[in-house]
Amino acid sequence: MFVPEPPRPAPDCALEHQRVELANLIDRHTQKDGSFATGIEAFFLSRYSQPMDFSTSQAKPALCIMAQGRKEVRLADEDFAYDPLNYLVVSVSLPISGRVIEASPERPILSLRLDIDPIDITTLLSEAGPMGVPSRPARRGLYVEPIDPPMLDALLRLTRLLDAPKDIGILAPLIRREILYRLLRSPQGYRLYEIASENTQTHRVSRAISWLNEHYEQPLRIDNLAREANLSVSTLHHRFKAMTAMSPLQYQKQLRLNEARRLMLSEGLDASAAGYRVGYESASQFSREYSRQFGAPPARDLARLRKTL
Repeated sequence: MFVPEPPRPAPDCALEHQRVELANLIDRHTQKDGSFATGIEAFFLSRYSQPMDFSTSQAKPALCIMAQGRKEVRLADEDFAYDPLNYLVVSVSLPISGRVIEASPERPILSLRLDIDPIDITTLLSEAGPMGVPSRPARRGLYVEPIDPPMLDALLRLTRLLDAPKDIGILAPLIRREILYRLLRSPQGYRLYEIASENTQTHRVSRAISWLNEHYEQPLRIDNLAREANLSVSTLHHRFKAMTAMSPLQYQKQLRLNEARRLMLSEGLDASAAGYRVGYESASQFSREYSRQFGAPPARDLARLRKTL
């Protein structure tokens, strides 16, 4: 299922000027392909100079901005594309896959990611008071939104601080706060508001998601998970699938398989050891589910991955 991109606005001179400056800054601070931490906490820059097929990851809550190029993210069977005119927000931890669509050595992907701590949103809401953010039923924990000059200006000012490291300690927290405020005030800001507001069902589902991320290797009992979230079993199923596009059991399976793949690739574990580490008691079941998820048995999949590294 493909989720349509938001309508593309007419070219905006101010927006394009900001985009070009942001792309130049990222280009200067990334000398090779990859994703890199910066001197600003939870702020990352990325460069990729060639198209890349889908690769899996466990995405944390974050704001993702493309200064140059185009990327596509897949959640279950839904695809979300974003580019310099549209930013991507992940509001809860989600097992996703992403691919680089448009990139070349002459015109590489240039992007940034600002991780979002829901506690910071809760603090902002408590200090700012009512902000007029509407409460709405739970929807996907991932969305694409057209960018506007005020949001891009705030991100540009944050990135400029990389050239003024002495100012980061004072100014970066202020600009981060402004960015969160602008996200909350955007047309789809209610999705972040619902996550941070403790009296909402969306917040309770996010607690269930956090529990699964911390205990994915344990056997899953839905009634226990529902008690953890303080929801009925039926409400948990409905709301969980609305946010993640999968059931709690499917979500746990994705977590387990992604982590097992990481363990085999980065720590050199064999398939049986990795499967056992993430909670599988049967090596044959692990191999079957791994093959369905990644399109090949563990040994063949890892050999293919290592060729691309």
